[in-house]
Amino acid sequence: MIKPSGSWVAIPTPFDSRNKVDFGGFRELVDFHVAHGTSMLFCMGSAGEVTMLTPEERYGIIPEMVKLCRGRIPVFFGSTMATTEATVKLAQYAEKEGADGLVFSAPYYLLPSAAAVNEFFLTAMSSVALPVGVYNNPSRTGVMLEPEMIAGFAERCPNFVVDKEAMPSVGHLCEVKRRLGDRVSLMCCDFPKYSILLPLMAMGGQGAANIGGNVIPEEMALMSKAWDSIDQVKACRDTYLKYYDLLKALYFFSNPVCIKAALRMMGLPAGGLRKPYQELGGDKLAELRRLMEELGVFAKYGKSAN
Repeated sequence: MIKPSGSWVAIPTPFDSRNKVDFGGFRELVDFHVAHGTSMLFCMGSAGEVTMLTPEERYGIIPEMVKLCRGRIPVFFGSTMATTEATVKLAQYAEKEGADGLVFSAPYYLLPSAAAVNEFFLTAMSSVALPVGVYNNPSRTGVMLEPEMIAGFAERCPNFVVDKEAMPSVGHLCEVKRRLGDRVSLMCCDFPKYSILLPLMAMGGQGAANIGGNVIPEEMALMSKAWDSIDQVKACRDTYLKYYDLLKALYFFSNPVCIKAALRMMGLPAGGLRKPYQELGGDKLAELRRLMEELGVFAKYGKSAN
């Protein structure tokens, strides 16, 4: 059973000039990550504008991405829908189509009770035999998954393989790690405001579920490698500090606003944003471009460099 580790990159959903899903763009993004050391892909997360995709689009993306990734790079799919029934239906469809794994977050906007959240996750994870993970992202969902609840998932769901954390508490990470040990991969986001990557790796985390790898995949792979030597500790720390300002710029606005702007500047497929998102512009776009130029991103990863 696949257990995520290393650099797990949340990719955007590319759109074409008609604002339709661009499967040719997906192919190019998959090729890019395979060529540059990304461990795994996460499709249809918040970076993929998942709440703006129609159910038909979500059902259409899964089999096409499975074909593009099979035998090349594992891909997990965000599978939360508005209801438990719809979530289970999508999860079972993804399993039938050959997905490598699934990720569940609390349903957006609903703010269910802790008991309802617990029931939702247990029902969703138990509905399939695939490797599954939880995405603890209270800033997006309004729901916090406490360490006790996460540990309960591990006890009751043998296919629970990864906990993806996006919250600003090292103490929470410590409590989760104490309860899970090495049974479940513990991974975190690369959001600089939280700055939990270095603490997580220090306590034995397995890597980063990140957006930075869309723009600096090899550097993000280095930062996301488990610490097994003092040389790796130094490499992770030095690389993280070097690219810290760029990571901050990639989070100027909610995902995937800045990711898509960066990819377009690199000549990689991204397409536009769906409303009500607005394209990055003005001083923020200029700052992002300056950082990418100064750090050699265009020279190394720009389409004209390949």
